[in-house]
Amino acid sequence: MPFQTGLIGWPLGHSVSPAMHNAAFAALGLEGRYDALPVAPEEVAALVHSLPMRGYRGVNVTIPHKQAVMPLMDDLSDAARAIGAVNTVIVERFSKSLSAEAASNDLGNRFTVLRGDNTDWLGFLHPLEARGFELAGKSALLLGAGGSARAVAYALAMRGVSQLAIWNRTPDRAAELAHHVAALAPALTIHQFTNSPFPISHFPFDLIVNTTPVGMWPNADASPWPDDLPFPPGALVYDLVYRPEETRFLRQAAAAGCATQGGLAMLVAQGAAAFEMWTGLNPPMDVMLAAAAAALRS
Repeated sequence: MPFQTGLIGWPLGHSVSPAMHNAAFAALGLEGRYDALPVAPEEVAALVHSLPMRGYRGVNVTIPHKQAVMPLMDDLSDAARAIGAVNTVIVERFSKSLSAEAASNDLGNRFTVLRGDNTDWLGFLHPLEARGFELAGKSALLLGAGGSARAVAYALAMRGVSQLAIWNRTPDRAAELAHHVAALAPALTIHQFTNSPFPISHFPFDLIVNTTPVGMWPNADASPWPDDLPFPPGALVYDLVYRPEETRFLRQAAAAGCATQGGLAMLVAQGAAAFEMWTGLNPPMDVMLAAAAAALRS
């Protein structure tokens, strides 16, 4: 049976996920494909419920559906529950327990479970681990307090950062995220900031992460970081934005002598984790990265 997978979201014209997943299927010699499945919010429940009947092994989920699909799942991973979002759906079939006659009649498709997981936090961690950046005991600054920030904050809490500062324009959103993270990691010291300039002089952060869409194409000239604000010496600056691959925020950080990390590697790593959940195989991440980068540049 082919590995039929895909991505649901609204809209999907910008996605490079089909390119990188289909490249992985081809590299491994697997019969499979990854489809773009644009679906409006009012139709997402019907589409998710139809996945087993349509032969899908699983799908990724992107904005604005990551929270909306949660009540549609039969089971949720610990990460999905803690983050409060699902970005990967796995269609699990249990037809092996049926009689041969029932299986031959394709009744096995009635015995399926939709399991919701979240690989965003794993994707975020992968580039840090690849470069040997240890998070335990470090201090981190999050720019933003939305859905991506929740996944990043979960990853940071799970890896033992000692201090976490959250900057967001909306005080209520920053407070909500701080409360959420405090419940996950009671020993973690958390600070909230909602006014510029950022409190760099008081906290020499080891890691700064932009989880906002500021600087994303087509507004590539924008940055979440004020031009007149110095970066903490020696900080690693990480931008989740991957279109463009090098954002203005990263150029500012590099000019200040900071190490930088773009968001494309995170996109590939979270996709690779989902690919393994669907197929049981480790995909070639170098192939996926090359395909994603080529899709972006085209």
